[in-house]
Amino acid sequence: MQDNALSSGLVMSEDNLINLYHLNELYGNVAARVSRNMLEAYQFDIPITSGIWGGTYLIAEKDGKSRRRIWRLYCLVNLPQNSLLDQHENMERLISCYCDEFISAFQPYDMDLELKMWGGRLPYSNERKPTITMHMTDAKERVRWLRTFFVWNHVPWEESVIHDVARILKEYKEFFDLDKGPVDKDSNEIKFLLQDIIIIYRTIEGACSEEFQEHAEPILQELMGHFMAGLFDPELIRELYLKVFHNALIYGYEEALEGPFAKAGLDIRNMENWPVEKINWVPEELKEKLIPPIKNIFSGFKTNLAQKK
Repeated sequence: MQDNALSSGLVMSEDNLINLYHLNELYGNVAARVSRNMLEAYQFDIPITSGIWGGTYLIAEKDGKSRRRIWRLYCLVNLPQNSLLDQHENMERLISCYCDEFISAFQPYDMDLELKMWGGRLPYSNERKPTITMHMTDAKERVRWLRTFFVWNHVPWEESVIHDVARILKEYKEFFDLDKGPVDKDSNEIKFLLQDIIIIYRTIEGACSEEFQEHAEPILQELMGHFMAGLFDPELIRELYLKVFHNALIYGYEEALEGPFAKAGLDIRNMENWPVEKINWVPEELKEKLIPPIKNIFSGFKTNLAQKK
């Protein structure tokens, strides 16, 4: 079954694989509906942009279909600063509206979403205006959860994605800190970390030096090969984690981003203390290098989907 109002094709197919192009469409259209509903119900003019958080689209098939089953859905939502949403009761209204729209949007895919919590703070987001999380679970277990991040600055979705890569580097640094040594974590958690190591690289590849790309590419290709074949062996997961750790990939990622932000007086290792007006801000240098590839990926998905039809 297909909800044509929210996506131009099926988000989830019978084989439980998700089309990331259509999921991104759905997130954007849900945002538009929530914005319209807030205006009609409460006379709040709240512009919203939204899309996929996590970059799973970077390792999808040419038509946007995921290569493996996705159990965790993530959505990035960008809200305006200095609006009526600064009042807690109005934010509650927005959350309620978002929950209703998500429940309705995913019902055609035999999912039964329910709100479990909202109001958590995303690690290392802005101290004065932290990113707020909303967590929904699926009673029918087609996915484990849908987690939404509400970020306080209304910018195009692609800019917010790039900005959050800088934040997540600090969150992940503790797992790859050469001074502290490797961590002892459950293999499933390490597996998700390794997936994100691939996604971060593919997102910021255009900003990385040629020297670092030559160093990182063989490691990332090896990781991709194991993920595509099915990565379940705890010993192999640990071995791959140690390879990523000792090759200091996280430091190369930092190096690719720190310079452009530093030119504006911003330290990516201290993002939580940036001025609130710099939430979701990305230097032009990085926008020019990193946003066109994201747009091209989705343009390619759209073209290939049209050809299939």
